[in-house]
Amino acid sequence: MFKGLILGTLLTSCMILLYCLSIQQIHFNLPEIPVPYSCAHRPSHLHPKATTNMSQKNSSQPCSPKVDIMFMKTHKTASSTFLNILFRFGEKHHLQFAFPDSRNDFFYPSLFQRSQVKNYKPGMCFNIICNHMRFNAPEVAKLLPLDTSYITILRDPAELFESSFHYFGRLVPFTWKIPGDDKLAEFLLDPHSYFDPKGFNYFYLKNLLFFDFGQDNTLELEDPQVDEGIRSISERFHLVMLVEHFEESLILLKDALCWEMDDLLFFKLNARKGSTVSKLTPKLRARALEWNAIDWKLYQHFNQTFWQKVDAYGRQRMAKDVAELRRRNKEMASICIEGGSAVEASSIQETDMQPWQPIGEKSIMGYNLKKNVDKAHRKLCRKMLMPEIQYLTELGVNLWITKLWGHVRGIINW
Repeated sequence: MFKGLILGTLLTSCMILLYCLSIQQIHFNLPEIPVPYSCAHRPSHLHPKATTNMSQKNSSQPCSPKVDIMFMKTHKTASSTFLNILFRFGEKHHLQFAFPDSRNDFFYPSLFQRSQVKNYKPGMCFNIICNHMRFNAPEVAKLLPLDTSYITILRDPAELFESSFHYFGRLVPFTWKIPGDDKLAEFLLDPHSYFDPKGFNYFYLKNLLFFDFGQDNTLELEDPQVDEGIRSISERFHLVMLVEHFEESLILLKDALCWEMDDLLFFKLNARKGSTVSKLTPKLRARALEWNAIDWKLYQHFNQTFWQKVDAYGRQRMAKDVAELRRRNKEMASICIEGGSAVEASSIQETDMQPWQPIGEKSIMGYNLKKNVDKAHRKLCRKMLMPEIQYLTELGVNLWITKLWGHVRGIINW
């Protein structure tokens, strides 16, 4: 056991070094060539449909699906599920993705640089960027058309903190000294005695949402930079979805981007089995929200604007559309999924359907594709069930660093 721990530490150190060297951190004087127009097919080729969005409810004018999209993929927020929707939409319309090279993120946690995009050259046109990054608005703006739709998703910060602690805790060295079996509860009792703002991967365990948006996650709540940060996010993003109301979020997205209901179909990906989810007591929840006070303020702000959008859309209309989406998803589950629901990792039959697991755990569930899926649905079913890493590979992304790290973890049984 001791030898395995030493070997694991050495191999992990080597992998972290490789991971950090996989993309240069300093980028000098890239020319700025604006991308004023989309490189997608002309709107007439994108099957115009009658407009039903909130600002044009009474209009019979046709609208075309918006295809230029910046999705800010925040951590532990059902973003992998939404990514699957984006991948399928991009393939359907033959769109250009701005992907990272050698790994599945844009050199996170460093701020995004457009030179991190695979094969990037100034002036190149992309339609969609959606992999994990630490948001850097000026650099993103130089990569995409002027009328790009900016979308993101948030989650209740207490639940997000619990999920992040479970998923990333072993990668944050200051957690190693937390005693007891329930490290989460012990940490929340006195987080300042453990938290190290200069420690490796510290950002995963404090105001992770605010950090993902390129902001300083260690600010005091009263600092004016907090409100400035929230305001800048509000001004930049056209739609901020909520995990707790995922289907309502998708209906708002459909309305804002003039998509079809077929574009929204999904299965929940990267979900944890229930036995690994810590049930936060009211006391621990309050402590988690206090510890992540900036994220809580951010969430409350966009929770309010979210329901304003729902009211503008119409509550009754929303309920009807959500019911329709759920009916369609249930129908697809009966067509595609063996047994009709997710299973534990050990029960997934195909290697290609195995989701990425946190270190030391097999807690992320996945699916088995039905063996007798009819020809009309076979391709769609496989795409809908495919985990993120495998889908990225299928789209042509070179993930050698990510896959090498996966092999190392497999060898040492992590």
